Amino acid sequence: MEPMNYRILPSARAHPWHGVSPGPNPPELVTAYIEITPRDVVKYELDKVSGLLKVDRPQQTSSSPPTLYGLIPQTYCGPAVAAMSPETDIADGDPLDICVFSERPIDRADIVLPAKVLGGLRMIDGGEADDKIVAVLANDEIYQGAETLDDLPVHMIDRLEHYFLTYKMVPGSDHTVLIEERYGAEHAHRVVEAAIADYKSEIAGLHE
Repeated sequence: MEPMNYRILPSARAHPWHGVSPGPNPPELVTAYIEITPRDVVKYELDKVSGLLKVDRPQQTSSSPPTLYGLIPQTYCGPAVAAMSPETDIADGDPLDICVFSERPIDRADIVLPAKVLGGLRMIDGGEADDKIVAVLANDEIYQGAETLDDLPVHMIDRLEHYFLTYKMVPGSDHTVLIEERYGAEHAHRVVEAAIADYKSEIAGLHE
């Protein structure tokens, strides 16, 4: 039998961080690339080199995220984002995280969706700024009328905050995650703009 000739074609898939727009109308309406769903008890995250979704670690506690959880493409938490957190002068050097509420369950990751920014959590993780933007699915029948964080039930934000305060807990180790503030849409828009600016100044030139 003659050996088959396989031809390797270049990938047509865009890199979720570098090859996808940050949104149709940022900072109000952004694109969210989803890494984790509310059912996941394993921490998945984007592999920055390949653009594939990878396993980071199994969760050490029974806590699971109450929302879809991922990142905003073409953002970076660098000096401009760090400047918005008085407790620190450095950020975590990752894309800006986003948590997206959806009334209908979405049970798969490695997807993109339009998200309306409502607010965020000013989180410090290991001494680094690690803001979590809070948003809703842009065309969600239940949540699309919300304009800021206060328009969501407070217990939903309580659950989200509890997740981030516990998701890195390991028995016998020091716990270094602090949430310093909950903020509304106006401040969240500034954080998104800062993260887009950080991406342009720190990262974009490396991928042209």
